[in-house]
Amino acid sequence: MLQVNLREIIAPSFYILHHDIKKECNTEYMLRGGRGSTKSSFASVEIILGMMRDADNGEFTNAVVLRKVGLTLHDSVFEQLAWSIEKLGVSHLWNVPQTKLEITYLPTGQKILFRGADKPKKIKSTKVKKGYIKYIWYEELDEFHGPEEIRTINQSLMRGGERFVVFYTYNPPKSGRSWVNQEAKIPKPGRKVHASDYRSVPKEWLGRIFIADAEHLMKTNEMAYRHEYLGEEVGTGLEVFRNVTLREISQEEINIFDKIKQGLDFGYAVDPVAFEKMHFDKTRKKLYIFYEFSGIQISNKKLYDNIQSHLSVMTVADSSEPKSISELKSYGMKIKGAKKGPDSVDYGIKFLSEDIEEIIIDPVRCPRAAKEFINYALETDKNGEVKSSYPDKDNHTIDATRYALEDDMRHSKLEFLK
Repeated sequence: MLQVNLREIIAPSFYILHHDIKKECNTEYMLRGGRGSTKSSFASVEIILGMMRDADNGEFTNAVVLRKVGLTLHDSVFEQLAWSIEKLGVSHLWNVPQTKLEITYLPTGQKILFRGADKPKKIKSTKVKKGYIKYIWYEELDEFHGPEEIRTINQSLMRGGERFVVFYTYNPPKSGRSWVNQEAKIPKPGRKVHASDYRSVPKEWLGRIFIADAEHLMKTNEMAYRHEYLGEEVGTGLEVFRNVTLREISQEEINIFDKIKQGLDFGYAVDPVAFEKMHFDKTRKKLYIFYEFSGIQISNKKLYDNIQSHLSVMTVADSSEPKSISELKSYGMKIKGAKKGPDSVDYGIKFLSEDIEEIIIDPVRCPRAAKEFINYALETDKNGEVKSSYPDKDNHTIDATRYALEDDMRHSKLEFLK
């Protein structure tokens, strides 16, 4: 087996973790860190070393590396693994073609495959001719929709073997309420969470300019420095929905929900359609979002076929799509257009963020809603001033929720005006 000097390949903060992986103490490794933490370098080195070690032990293992968007694979994780192979001095043992997203260990034919989660069918059809997929690496984990998507992918890939190693590398989002930050805080057997930053990395690896830029940002914008370089959850201060709780909503809870609301925001081109089902406890001012159907380029017929069994009350939809509303009515759906007004967006968001004490979202059942609500934030202009209007992007489930609750919002507004 190849002898590697850890001090030349792996940063000191990863020494103990390297031995943990080598001894197969855990299955999942969540590697969080800021710029220059070398978390991605570490994951790539461990995959190369692990596959070669397995081959020496007579075990035929393979790897799959994933990004949310397939087009980003080559210039990120593919190049990172190519770097690791060269750094380890084993380029003569690996075939790293520049025209194909696949890396092969020449002595045995073991494969490293690359997949984008924007094409889930391609992930489901991932097969290897020999052995099994032992190593899985998710780069930029926070770009994925949520834990349900990760579980679905893992279930497709983790077959045919008894031992697996899954790496999740990411820069923690600012908000502590983001799904990935919350997931890292949930204890799970077989999972190890590791935090690192550039300060434990030999300075010569990073270079003088990198260190100077980090120190400059530390002096001029401490909050940005802590987030970008130290990988801390600093919060933005501009989050709109500070009343969101992400947790499982049990079937027992759902069975007793009796104030059901349904909202629908139609998709446009690359914008997703979003159907949301919820229960509004007006007395306790709590909203439970427990069912969602969402996707890109979904026809109205496909939308109806998917949500038909979940329809129980009138659905309130975006009134700017009367043809879509009419088509869904023809299928038998109870649906009407939302009554919009000049201040309906602002009032709706204020109602959701201020009048409702808690918005409980099941991140497994409703991954898009979870992501949009916790990440929705005010924007600043080029001078750093906060814009007065709410951003009109990444808010499809928020719009669907506004539509669903329009009658409750109208009554609340009337009571306020009395």
